[in-house]
Amino acid sequence: KNTDDISRDEITKLRQKMAIVFQEYSLLSHLTVFDNIALPLRVRGVGEDKIKKLVPKVLDWVGLGKYADVNPKSLSGGQQQRVSVARAIIVQPSVLLADEPTGNLDDENASRLMELFIQMNKMFGTTIILATHSKKLMETYKFPVIRVENHRVTFTGKSVSPAPTAESEK
Repeated sequence: KNTDDISRDEITKLRQKMAIVFQEYSLLSHLTVFDNIALPLRVRGVGEDKIKKLVPKVLDWVGLGKYADVNPKSLSGGQQQRVSVARAIIVQPSVLLADEPTGNLDDENASRLMELFIQMNKMFGTTIILATHSKKLMETYKFPVIRVENHRVTFTGKSVSPAPTAESEK
């Protein structure tokens, strides 16, 4: 959608269809894991009854169901990144922007995170735009690539199913 000539209200509506996962997690340390994930819903005016139902489901989906009342600083890097993903996806965005989401993770947690993104795409139809420097990640998951290099943008590849992993074959 061309955004050159749209109003502020239209930009706000577009932004509400998007979510971001940051490389550095960007979790609020004065809030519990539950409250970090609930934050986007609260900003949107969602009622607490609905929040109390949605947040545990999303926490379970990212494999962190038992960490709702924990301070995010006490979690590992992989766990913090999954909290960041949970906070982004709780609003079921149409588009998810992920800035180097696997950059600070070991191979196992990076694979787990990629599997979550694949599930999200399949379950909700979310378009995921992932920025990475990892050639290994691009070779493992054969998705279309937009390469930015020397002030040039090139598009490579067609949409191809990712390489099967142990997690996706379950």
